[in-house]
Amino acid sequence: MALITYLTTTRFGFGEVAGIDADLSALGMHKPLIIADKGVVAVGLVGTVQAHSPALHAAPVFDATPTNPTEEAVLAALTLYRENGCDGLVAIGGGSPIDLAKGVALLAGHDGPLETYAAILGGIPKVTAAVAPVIAIPTTSGTGSEVGRAALITLKDGRKLGFISPHLIPRLAICDPELTLALPAWLTAATGMDAITHCIETYLSPRENPPAEAIALDGLKRAVAHIERAVTDGSDREARKQMMMAALQGGLTFQKGLGAVHALSHPLGGLKEVSLHHGTLNAVLLPAVLRFNEPECSLKYAEIRRALGLAPDTDLASWIADLSQRLGMPASLSQMGVPRSVVPAIAEAAVKDHSTASNPRAAAAADYAAMLEASF
Repeated sequence: MALITYLTTTRFGFGEVAGIDADLSALGMHKPLIIADKGVVAVGLVGTVQAHSPALHAAPVFDATPTNPTEEAVLAALTLYRENGCDGLVAIGGGSPIDLAKGVALLAGHDGPLETYAAILGGIPKVTAAVAPVIAIPTTSGTGSEVGRAALITLKDGRKLGFISPHLIPRLAICDPELTLALPAWLTAATGMDAITHCIETYLSPRENPPAEAIALDGLKRAVAHIERAVTDGSDREARKQMMMAALQGGLTFQKGLGAVHALSHPLGGLKEVSLHHGTLNAVLLPAVLRFNEPECSLKYAEIRRALGLAPDTDLASWIADLSQRLGMPASLSQMGVPRSVVPAIAEAAVKDHSTASNPRAAAAADYAAMLEASF
């Protein structure tokens, strides 16, 4: 049996954020907490959203979201939520504020500690409908977290774990490409490569879900066709619209699970000694993972080539690496400042990551170490 569920409500289009006040009322959210980060606040995007709702204009704002959300930040935001008697959350930003909002929403209705609900620790069935309502407003086109059932949060002990439940899917996603027009070129590239990785990994997942595979392929086609335009000219409205749709589609296909790229990027993102951007990590790791998975995925690789209009003998790993280089992404983990000494620990952590279960080819720690070495 294949259990297929889609998924939540999404409003998509230029100017859609203007309806946020009615959305709050429809969800019974009278005292929301805004979750953002300092960058989103500084460029005025939080103010843009607040201007459309008196409730948001008066709402407290938590803007201390780290690049990779942490348990400490979840608890700090939860304190602000409770002190202000909030009844829901509005997440404005990229995947980090949205994932942080999911963590706060989880603990707003469940007893701690947070690790109780981690997927690899048996926490999935412990997450109930008591999760506080979340409205997600993405300002990047990459993570798909606005429609995703997971949040990635680094615990106090350094473990970056996934928290997964259909109850964590935001009640509403407002995808307004207008909010991405000022996104810097490097962040457009990094988040765009994140969306491309999501579409590829979910398509390759062995779990049976044909609707998700169709969505993943369509999202991949959109992203590949428009990412260079979006990076070159951030004001290109059609490119911005198509990239936001591709990111949304990547998130819709999370139901199939991800794979080895994310099994590696999750623990790498939890490193204390260096701060690593998730989408950039995925761009660097994807070629090595594609080479590893190819023996198990020849038919699907052929379908990807056909969908992208590539020659039948195109080496997908090299093609992706070339695209990433044209976008200005770093070519290696060493360029990102990752020390080689972390390889054994990251390889062991990848085996335990929840994304390993849906990689199309079984991977042991030695395989993950080899993929990491190939990415230096």
